[in-house]
Amino acid sequence: MTTTTQTPGALSEYQWVPQPKAEELFDRLAKEFLARSPLARKFAGRLYSRAAVRFNDLIDSIHAPRSLVSTADLAAAGFVRRPVPGADEHYVQEQGIFPAIVIVDSGPLTVYAKVESVADYLAVWQNYAPTEGAPLAAMRRACVAHSRDAEMWVIERHGWRGFEVPELRPHDALAILEHAENFRLRRRHYHSEEGGFAATAAEIEGAIADLGVDRACDLFFAAEREYWQRRNRAARVQKARQDAVGIGWANHDHHTYRSSREHFARLMAIFEQLGFHCRERFYAGAQAGWGAQVLEQPNTGIVIFADVDLSPDELFEDFAHNGLAPRDQLGTVGLWCKLHGEAFLEAGMHHLECQFAFDPLKQQLEAEEGVKTMKPFTNFPYLRQAFTEGEIWPVRHERIDRLLQSGRITAEQAAQFRQRGAIGSHLENLERNQGFKGFNQTGVSEIIARTDPRKQAAQH
Repeated sequence: MTTTTQTPGALSEYQWVPQPKAEELFDRLAKEFLARSPLARKFAGRLYSRAAVRFNDLIDSIHAPRSLVSTADLAAAGFVRRPVPGADEHYVQEQGIFPAIVIVDSGPLTVYAKVESVADYLAVWQNYAPTEGAPLAAMRRACVAHSRDAEMWVIERHGWRGFEVPELRPHDALAILEHAENFRLRRRHYHSEEGGFAATAAEIEGAIADLGVDRACDLFFAAEREYWQRRNRAARVQKARQDAVGIGWANHDHHTYRSSREHFARLMAIFEQLGFHCRERFYAGAQAGWGAQVLEQPNTGIVIFADVDLSPDELFEDFAHNGLAPRDQLGTVGLWCKLHGEAFLEAGMHHLECQFAFDPLKQQLEAEEGVKTMKPFTNFPYLRQAFTEGEIWPVRHERIDRLLQSGRITAEQAAQFRQRGAIGSHLENLERNQGFKGFNQTGVSEIIARTDPRKQAAQH
């Protein structure tokens, strides 16, 4: 990764646009598959009615005979060939979010559906299909429906992109369990936040040495989701709904972290340690006062949205690597970190965003569980986004005292934070169409402003 000053052209390096031709091809194959597979239709119906998840958003890959799709069809839709172990004719669409398409000479039309755990899926559906891949393997799969012209498999991946089941050595299994537990139980509250970043980086380095970067990354973010979920009721409610159909958090879209300016470069360094690459930089305008770096880990499929208070002039610098100096004035992101701690440490993630059927999720959560959704901040045909109402967290009195003594909050705001706490986290409802891979900068600016704890305090 470069650490040199960036030019304005760097801001236009990633220009995501809808991919209607790719969606048309993908949708045609998915509809053909569902027409052929009664069990898949049942699964899709239950996903939608019980968890507000669309079947198409769970597809890992489609394996189609040449009679249904040609290389010319794929090229016209923007798919390019990227062979992986076990699938030589493996095609991906890198300008959008789509499952891979694998061309096979003959055989049934086959769909692999993503789940967090094959065993959990089989237990929920009381399906006794044999599982390929040992427990804890980097990839496991099971054929859950088979007919002459259609097969449905469920697949769990842990940083493995191929279709050959990788070997799991006994000592690797023990190391996976040990590091998974270390990440779940890692210390998050430190007297020195610098010390917290350094200690966690050392834990990660040990996991990478034993397991490789991709598996270490997969384990780390499974623990991150668990920690966030424990602190957010909407997350627990929706996770239970998704567990009831056997998918876990397989529909995650991106993980959002908030960082203080002084620790942002440390945070980026750890994410790059875990195999992430910086994607687009995000800025909502001079009035917003904040920006973000988007990162992606290609083998785990994990995307990060990392928020930080940012000035317009800093946008043209490589702020992910060069560092940001602390400043007296706190924006929404900086204040959240001073109230709750760094998202990477004590606070945990600000939110997890998952792919849903937008309107059904909102309706089901409120009707069934009393979980309300805030006003949508994006409502385009290709992208819809909304937060659940914010989870209110208590705030440590010593954090409030420091903010009050430094003049960063008023006495009235301090009293409200002591009495009522402050907005901490959300679950985000997202619906993507036409494979759109980007984000809505203007709309996100509005919702960030509406979740500023100072505005929350002023309303009481």
